[in-house]
Amino acid sequence: MWTCPRCNQPFRHTNQRHSCNDRTVDDFLRGQSAHTVERFHAFIECYKTIGDFVLHPAKSRIGLAHQTRFCSINQLGKDYIDVFFQFDKPYTESFLFHKIGQLPNSKLHNHHSRIYSKADLTDELMRFMKMAYLRKKRNIGCWLPALGYPG
Repeated sequence: MWTCPRCNQPFRHTNQRHSCNDRTVDDFLRGQSAHTVERFHAFIECYKTIGDFVLHPAKSRIGLAHQTRFCSINQLGKDYIDVFFQFDKPYTESFLFHKIGQLPNSKLHNHHSRIYSKADLTDELMRFMKMAYLRKKRNIGCWLPALGYPG
């Protein structure tokens, strides 16, 4: 692990490219509705049941990282939070994702999901959350058949 001497963020690789900033989670939550803040905390608490991670506030999103980033909260709306996960293939059979897009010149696909209420934190979403966490933690593809989603 390497810690940037300018912003004190820990990274997996020495001199890893990033943008230093002084944003905090509170900066993102400031001015948001109580409903949105509650959704944010419910999502974070739900992820804590999967494993340990740290929050990396950036200029436009909050990354969740364990060794490397495995999920991002990229929008806090009036009555929702928008999150995305990266997988090696598109999971188009799931209705959880309102947007799936392949990254240019990459095999990775961003999967965007909106959380409007605690009821949206379903078992299916939890399986995808765990897939993202384990994929990045172990640096493996999204095979994980034990979770019900073969690669």
